[in-house]
Amino acid sequence: MTTCTADSLSTEDFDFLAKLVLDRSAIVLEPSKSYLVESRLNPVAREHGLDSISELAETLRKPNQRKLAEAVVDAMTTNETSFYRDIHPFDLLRTKLLPELIEKRSNEKRLTIWSNACSSGQEIYSIAMMIREHFPQLAGWDVRLRATDLSSEILERAENGIFNQTEVNRGLPMQLLMKYFHRDGVHWRINDDIRSMVRFDSVNLIENWPLTLMSVDVVFLRNVLIYFTPDTKREILAKVRQRIREDGILFLGGSENTMNLTDEFERTQVDRTVYYRPV
Repeated sequence: MTTCTADSLSTEDFDFLAKLVLDRSAIVLEPSKSYLVESRLNPVAREHGLDSISELAETLRKPNQRKLAEAVVDAMTTNETSFYRDIHPFDLLRTKLLPELIEKRSNEKRLTIWSNACSSGQEIYSIAMMIREHFPQLAGWDVRLRATDLSSEILERAENGIFNQTEVNRGLPMQLLMKYFHRDGVHWRINDDIRSMVRFDSVNLIENWPLTLMSVDVVFLRNVLIYFTPDTKREILAKVRQRIREDGILFLGGSENTMNLTDEFERTQVDRTVYYRPV
């Protein structure tokens, strides 16, 4: 069995790996994040039979290492998430914003909600459960729940809808766990009727976006922009503006905003929740 040694990541190897991630995802890894690079890439090195991150970097410098490079980017772009993370946007969506959109869309009976950087799927599944739990009038509508991420590995996990006990303990009320999940060995699997509500796709936010992501009513882009340079943030927000409907809603993370990035969105705050509308 190959053991990955805990050697310190050299500046040269860090710079090389950071550039690889930047080129493929536009995510900026500052030198202060070297500990994160080591913790996430040590398992990648072990999985590929390499003794250290130094050997991983050395192998990546060789030609024809696309799959290994994809594994590295997957590991560095997989973000932590939880069910109903930061509950306030979900509460406002349920009590105010979604009812307003339903009234506005009553003639066309179509609604599209997009979760960017969906990771293992808790955000979009939280929305699906909320719709099933509180909006029975949408049963006959064309409700399109879209979830995208750069990582193909994490998307496969999300689409399978299988979560461990720790994951379901984080933010998921017990009544929803018992109603919308079932036991699968030592894990929990979300029921097929909820899982089938969501379409998962691989999307790189700095490349072309699929045509299926058009005329979106609600965009969740939370805790994503913090990883990019200001220019990349502007590019992504401009793309969102092209895809979101004129009366649509954009959610960013609690530490994110559009200040000095774009004047195409207007900030609105209701109690503890901030969201943005196109202008």
